[in-house]
Amino acid sequence: MAEVTNEAELLKEKANKFFKEKDYENAIKYYSEALELNPSNAIYYSNRSLAYLRTECYGYALADATKALEVDKNYIKGYYRRATSNMALGKFKAALKDYETVVRVRPNDKDARMKYQECNKIVKQKAFERAIASDDKKKSVVDSLDIESMTIEDDYVGPKLEDGKVTLQFMKDMMDWFKDQKKLHRKCAYQILVQVKDVLSKLPSLVEITIKETDKLTICGDTHGQYYDLLNIFELNGLPSETNPYLFNGDFVDRGSFSVEVILTLFGFKLLYPDHFHLLRGNHETDNMNQMYGFEGEVKAKYTAQMFQLFSEVFQWLPLAQCINNKVLVMHGGLFSEDGVTLEDLRKIDRNRQPPDSGPMCDLLWSDPQPQNGRSISKRGVSCQFGPDVTQHFLEQNKLDYIVRSHEVKAEGYEVTHSGKCITVFSAPNYCDQMGNKGAYIHLRGSDLKPDFHQFTAVVSIFSDFYVFYNTTINSSCCQNFPQDLSF
Repeated sequence: MAEVTNEAELLKEKANKFFKEKDYENAIKYYSEALELNPSNAIYYSNRSLAYLRTECYGYALADATKALEVDKNYIKGYYRRATSNMALGKFKAALKDYETVVRVRPNDKDARMKYQECNKIVKQKAFERAIASDDKKKSVVDSLDIESMTIEDDYVGPKLEDGKVTLQFMKDMMDWFKDQKKLHRKCAYQILVQVKDVLSKLPSLVEITIKETDKLTICGDTHGQYYDLLNIFELNGLPSETNPYLFNGDFVDRGSFSVEVILTLFGFKLLYPDHFHLLRGNHETDNMNQMYGFEGEVKAKYTAQMFQLFSEVFQWLPLAQCINNKVLVMHGGLFSEDGVTLEDLRKIDRNRQPPDSGPMCDLLWSDPQPQNGRSISKRGVSCQFGPDVTQHFLEQNKLDYIVRSHEVKAEGYEVTHSGKCITVFSAPNYCDQMGNKGAYIHLRGSDLKPDFHQFTAVVSIFSDFYVFYNTTINSSCCQNFPQDLSF
């Protein structure tokens, strides 16, 4: 028995070493091996829970934190881990209960008290919103805006829309302005948001396009507020134009500190080239995620709460999927929790809302592929994981060749799975300034629709020392910060 315990401890130490090196996959592997030898050790579950949190596997993290407390109900880090997992999943009341336990046991823990106060604030805010909610259709922010009466001060020397319209010169000027970390005038920002809402609201939930044989389309994955890396994509691949079309596959905001700059740039190009610049909704273009992962706080810090509400309205009109040449389907998350979903079902989705907890809309934003056949419970705690057989059946039923999705960090910036039928592309290199991953984008040519992958590395901005982070809840930087560190 002592030998088994010692071997498990050695495995834990090995896992801790990988964790410190940010190799979370191997850390999880060795914590799991330690648990196979000693399944009654709360520390092992807690440490693996933290590794799962770092890889955004919130469902698995919650399960491990719960298991740690089943093993030892007095293990205080278990409560902290479970609270953090529930916060990530938007289960604020459950998180608050565990934060209360941590604060009661550790009254001098400043970080725990801060998390408790933040969570308590969210719970009260949600309760207030429910109390004032009306059965009537919610009035749009646009109805209360008087953009024409907004004055641009004489000392503002930044870019302005020309006769109220986005032009290529405006876009170039705005990108340079943002590059110097200057703020676009609020009148211009409101003009962009109102106009892009009108454009997006006229699109179907499933956008269908055709690439001519001689043309190509560039598909980009998550950008997550990494503005300088977005500029690098345009530097490497050329600015968007009618002859250089793009599709950005969701998760434009949160995590990074320049989400406002990223999204205004993308919205600007959507206005400039509405038929050649495409945007799909990600799971981070939602209120809960924006509240937890920084975008809401950033907008309020740079502009106003009213502007965030308008962003929220615009996000609800982002299409959910795009079909290219009737052969390639693109979505942010992945396939579905149930068989039988057709492209016609996607066309019929009422998307102008916050996503539900289940169903096709939820799956399009949240699901992930898995190597084994069938479906399993999601590692994220939302939607599902789907196997190669699920992908093959869906493609056959809908006469498609393959799917392209994003939603997951990949070391090489992309990954091809399910026998080439499921492609992941991720365009935020060195995600959260710590993952060390490459970014990638895909070229699809109309002649054969064969994916051509292009990788790139993170840009180190000369302004990196001046980054300001606006994240207001479980983030204290561009990614999650877990001050309750590993147990040794």
